[in-house]
Amino acid sequence: MADLTLTSADILECWRLNNAINLRLIDQISDAGMRDTMSTRGGRNVAQQFVHLHNVRWSWLYHADPKLARGVARLNTKKDPTKAQLKSALTASCDAIGRWLAMAIDDGVKLKNFAGGPVKALGYFVAHDSHHRGSVLLTLKLCGHKVDMQTQFGIWMMWHSKSARRLQM
Repeated sequence: MADLTLTSADILECWRLNNAINLRLIDQISDAGMRDTMSTRGGRNVAQQFVHLHNVRWSWLYHADPKLARGVARLNTKKDPTKAQLKSALTASCDAIGRWLAMAIDDGVKLKNFAGGPVKALGYFVAHDSHHRGSVLLTLKLCGHKVDMQTQFGIWMMWHSKSARRLQM
């Protein structure tokens, strides 16, 4: 069996690519699409789905250690942010989660509430983001603001791209 040693750079590459997909998707959603919702009872619209992604990241950081959340502001769940505000917030929370994961890998820092360590935590965060991206794409489709095929396929092709490292910055 081959020795598989993951470095923080490997973990962070995956995490940043996941976030880059979120940012690219936001760029391709119309302003009307950002307000779309399938909820008839006041549930989250598309913009609020992204707010939720960010606020969950913030919550994990803050509850693990408030110092980890420095520079990451929790977003208002009652007001829709602009696309620029969403992208800035998601970038800040991505960077902070990345630092937290790197501390666990490089320095052996325990990730509070994640038995199993940084790889399990990475899996959780990527799965959470992916779940909500799927919800966003379905909401947009059902509300008549479907994103173009290039964007849809781009979500998957970014994972296969040899230039993925360039795309995530």
